[in-house]
Amino acid sequence: MQLSALISWADDSTLHVLVAAAVSLLLALLVHRVSSTVVLRLTRFMPVADMAARQCRGPAQLFLPLIALQGVWQAAPDTFPLIAGVRHVNVLLLLTALTWLGLRAARGVAQGVISLHPVNVEDNLQARRIHTQTRMLARTAMFIMMLAGLALMLMTFPGARQIGASLLASAGVVGLVAGIAARPIFSNLIAGLQIALAQPFRIDDVLIIQNEWGRVEEITGTYVVLKIWDERRLIIPLQWFIENPFQNWTRKSAQITGTVFLWVDYGMPLEPLREAAQRACEAAPEWDKRLCLLQVVEAGERSMQLRLLVTSSNSSLNWDLRCKVREALVDCMQRDWPQHLPLMRAELAERSAVVRPDGPPLP
Repeated sequence: MQLSALISWADDSTLHVLVAAAVSLLLALLVHRVSSTVVLRLTRFMPVADMAARQCRGPAQLFLPLIALQGVWQAAPDTFPLIAGVRHVNVLLLLTALTWLGLRAARGVAQGVISLHPVNVEDNLQARRIHTQTRMLARTAMFIMMLAGLALMLMTFPGARQIGASLLASAGVVGLVAGIAARPIFSNLIAGLQIALAQPFRIDDVLIIQNEWGRVEEITGTYVVLKIWDERRLIIPLQWFIENPFQNWTRKSAQITGTVFLWVDYGMPLEPLREAAQRACEAAPEWDKRLCLLQVVEAGERSMQLRLLVTSSNSSLNWDLRCKVREALVDCMQRDWPQHLPLMRAELAERSAVVRPDGPPLP
């Protein structure tokens, strides 16, 4: 579409310029409608491309008309009313639409990749790894796109670079203040990249942080949401994970070994307890049949401590299994061996009274 030829014969006609802008706008909307339909048909069997195309459909509907209008305004004569301001505003809107298009494209690609790897399966370790990497990298890319878009929009203003100098005394002070102010942002950004690449934890991993047990519910660009077992939420900045140690119970596998401790009297035979523990594990669906082991781990002054090791496919099931086995062992002792529950003993040594012939007994 040769817009310059269309406008060249009407340089002095404002009406013709507006008509050309309206025609360009309608053509751009028509091109968007046809192209979006074609693209959606071509990508309907490609989940990632289809999701990206659907996410970009809205921004493209704004981006294409702005490109067409920009061509009209550039070809319009300088005598057109407020042409400089119109061109500047159109450039700003065009950069805004381009930034929006990039953000939606990154989000669409991330959602498409995530949809290919569902986490509602038994072995979701690989899926959780991909979810974490995709979300962190997508958020990082979106943050960079926003910064680039803002920078390009500021560069359209001639005096934008002198704003800082007009407010502060020197460029050194500006850089110092900007560095101090932006430190949390960039530290979390770098921490997010480290977490996305190294993956010390992933979505739905079980973490122990500050003696709190919970699952990673959400990872944003600045913080992590840990869902505690009692429905509370612990919010931790990304930078904290780089600087502090924490426990990850599902780093390589969700399988876990749990412990049950029990204090019993020295007279308690161990074989009945081992049989009771084995029966309790076999009756519990939470047991994965890998380990059920009862051992004496401590011998105190008054009683001995038993430790039972039981295994499950994940920590939530293991907690329920430990509770069931503990209840079974206590019930077994209360029912069959109550005399061997730990008791406080006091042995009294009776002293025979020595009586003197001529007086009271000796003390």
